Amino acid sequence: MSEPLLDVRDLRTEFVTDDGIVRAVDGVSFTVEPGQVLGIVGESGSGKSVTCLTVMGLNDRKLSRSTGEVLFRGQDLLHASGHRLREVRGNEIAMIFQDPMTSLNPVHKIGRQLAEAVLLHQDVSRKQAYERAREMLKAVGIPRAERRIDDYPHQFSGGMRQRVMIAMALINNPDLIIADEPTTALDVTTQAQILALLKRLQEDFGSAVILITHDLGVVAETADDVMVMYAAHIVERGPVRAIFNEPRHPYTWGLMGSLPRLDVNVERLYQIPGQPPSLLNPPAGCRFHPRCAYAMPVCREKEPRLTLVPGDPDHAQACHLDEETKRREAAALLAQITAGAAT
Repeated sequence: MSEPLLDVRDLRTEFVTDDGIVRAVDGVSFTVEPGQVLGIVGESGSGKSVTCLTVMGLNDRKLSRSTGEVLFRGQDLLHASGHRLREVRGNEIAMIFQDPMTSLNPVHKIGRQLAEAVLLHQDVSRKQAYERAREMLKAVGIPRAERRIDDYPHQFSGGMRQRVMIAMALINNPDLIIADEPTTALDVTTQAQILALLKRLQEDFGSAVILITHDLGVVAETADDVMVMYAAHIVERGPVRAIFNEPRHPYTWGLMGSLPRLDVNVERLYQIPGQPPSLLNPPAGCRFHPRCAYAMPVCREKEPRLTLVPGDPDHAQACHLDEETKRREAAALLAQITAGAAT
């Protein structure tokens, strides 16, 4: 069996703040195979983006500390030199950030910014770099790319700027693309277009993708595997079909219950009670227990380990509930969603 493209082992990242130590990522392990799409879901503050920023080496090393291993093609990026990380970023691993308006330089033309990404990593002429930029603008569906390559970011709509960011991420044919909430602040029609574009280009270029989102609906349409994060921990992980058909963690049930459906008329969507905990001082035991309707005394005292679901070597969850209860409650949830009775 070949080694995974990306192998993250026991990753921990903490930030030093005036109020104390924030443990933003706490013991996260996962792998990404070549060509795979991994969806990472969870509420804001669950550690999704920080996990991937740590993989990219983009955290401020003066204010953060990271331990564990981030093996990309067998090389540990967590302890790589700054020079090596600059070789990897934008070339072998690329990232699509949430807000393209703040990610693009407002005083430089789109063409220059795309060409710069090529010139930094490839031994080509400036003319060749600009030609590659035009090709990528056409590939991501920018009309009249020959003319628009000379426009500034503010002359593009939000959806078009996001297409430019996808073009920049793919321009050097990276092996891994990290898409951090790529459809944030876009209308639903543009969201669908961006997701379809990303999936098509991922298939055309053969890149693996890590898709960060809080929307399980997005993951259901695009991902092969899903990793559910809560309060810096992984609470469930598995193939997309297993997560949606046989969810095993109460937090996953809550996320699924809050999904809007076009074919079901529901007066009010389910809402997970309470708020995510502060990572300055997370609760003892299971971090979800203050919000969990199934919490038991053991949940308040002992942190559950991520263990495999019996009979499924690819599906893992971290919950103290017995398997019979999990199966029963998951089946009841799915029946409620189907019947439109989730409230």
